[in-house]
Amino acid sequence: MSHYKHLSMEERESILILYTEKQTLRNISKEIGRSASTISREIKRNTTARKSYSALDAERKYHTRRKKCKRHKLLDNYELKSKVLMLFLDQQWSPEEIANRLFHENSPYCISYSTIYRAIYAGMFDAEKLSRGNRGVIRKLRHRGKTRRQKGKIETRGKISISNRIQERPKEADSRQVIGHWEADTVAGKTGSACLVTIADRCSRYLLAGKTAKKNSLLVAEKMISLFSNLPNNYLKSITPDRGKEFGKHP
Repeated sequence: MSHYKHLSMEERESILILYTEKQTLRNISKEIGRSASTISREIKRNTTARKSYSALDAERKYHTRRKKCKRHKLLDNYELKSKVLMLFLDQQWSPEEIANRLFHENSPYCISYSTIYRAIYAGMFDAEKLSRGNRGVIRKLRHRGKTRRQKGKIETRGKISISNRIQERPKEADSRQVIGHWEADTVAGKTGSACLVTIADRCSRYLLAGKTAKKNSLLVAEKMISLFSNLPNNYLKSITPDRGKEFGKHP
């Protein structure tokens, strides 16, 4: 691992002052704590035709060179990008198919499907959607631009933390032989509009149902309490809702 540090603007200003005073490279290197070879390269690459050194110009050139020396993106190559675009937009191939085809054809270009996915999501192909008339490059993906997830990742959005696991439910509820074990669910209409709260007894299939103005956890909890209010206590032993956010007030 390299421990090389690039010259700072302050060091370049010190080099300018000492170089203007006709100091030797070794004296300059001792003064600023850098090697003589570093000072030599700095002056050589940033000295103008008139044999003058400018700290400000040297700093500007340094930043320009830094931008150019970074690794270029694979899809900055026009031929490769055109090939990927043709297969993806015109032939409707998936990034996996494109990457494997280039590999098996012994193409001079090698690119992974992950790189193609990143380019699509980063908008590198967005300029093409105007000329080719599609709604958007992401929409050309097989999953219509839906969010990709890592393999094995458990989705937690839209779910609530549970106070009891379903394995802790009484065994008699599983056998459906005793009245009083209920399962709750909702039937939703349009997004943001009313929904129907349903509570069914696992044994008798007896159904309690009520409408709420919105699919809201507070309204759903109030509706469930209202539906159970006229029920004899011995007919209420357990309630099992799903993990939807509308049951967030289940405690």
